Amino acid sequence: MANRDIGFSLWLDFIERDYLKDDFGKLLANGVVTGATSNPAIFASAISKSPAYKEQLKTLEGKSPKEKYEALAIEDIKRAATILEPYYYDSNDGYISIEVDPSLANNAKATVAEARRLFKAIGKPNVMIKIPATQAGYEAMSELMADGISINATLVFSPKQARQCFTAMTKGIAKGEADGSCRVEGVISVFVSRFDRLLDNELEQSGITPHKTGIYNAAKIYNMVENNNISNIRTLFASTSVKGDNLPADYYVTELIAPHSINTTPLDTINSYLGTKNKNIALPIEDNIINGYFTNLKDNGFDMDEIYKELLNDGLKAFEDAFNNMLKELEEK
Repeated sequence: MANRDIGFSLWLDFIERDYLKDDFGKLLANGVVTGATSNPAIFASAISKSPAYKEQLKTLEGKSPKEKYEALAIEDIKRAATILEPYYYDSNDGYISIEVDPSLANNAKATVAEARRLFKAIGKPNVMIKIPATQAGYEAMSELMADGISINATLVFSPKQARQCFTAMTKGIAKGEADGSCRVEGVISVFVSRFDRLLDNELEQSGITPHKTGIYNAAKIYNMVENNNISNIRTLFASTSVKGDNLPADYYVTELIAPHSINTTPLDTINSYLGTKNKNIALPIEDNIINGYFTNLKDNGFDMDEIYKELLNDGLKAFEDAFNNMLKELEEK
């Protein structure tokens, strides 16, 4: 569950129209989650599997696939934001995220324009716009936060990306404050489990304990964010579900419980976490321990810079493929 005493928030990485009508509110009322995130893959699954969208889709005949998607997504995000709004005004939580078109990842101007349009269409202050951590993305983050639009920087793998997100966000916050803009917050979404899925087999062959790279990398970024002590920028741990049965389902939640942080994860992982007894604070980890781990990786031939590049490129492609596949499905609806 979320732990407000230390500022640890649990967000639901899922959205679906029927779920929003009842079950989501119960999670919130029971103090389990205090926010939510979405992405094109989540919407694609919801739209293709749930009958809840059929009626609205009938009203969208003749629209382009992207127009259909945006109409459906805006409606869901608006509903979620309305449900979450009391938590937004009561604390630094209560946010729901929506992502810009992944194909715009390298176009700052188009990203800013789409983000502003989506934010205006939803019309709720507790919406975070998800923007990939690319060079164009950093420019967009800064400009949008100066406008008073809260940002979820996504696809963060490397400490360098995290630092650039942090710099862009602080620049935007400072400009917004100088211009008198309203409350604005940022989260730096560090992807965790993908490191271990990529590296664990090779690590075991090298005699290195598996399932640790994603945790230590996330811990390194968390330390950087916290050492800069900006209250309205937090680390968000993403990609925290377990694939396979070689780890507890809530491994990437329990190993990353930390003050002033967020973990966004699917419902199955949340249910597993609710049943575990281990809800002890896990972070921070001392920098010398983290640095020692990565020195050992380097000594064994693992090039983290190349690994960061591979994961980012794969992540960008996966997000764009999911978005395009969803649009193809909507052509037929």
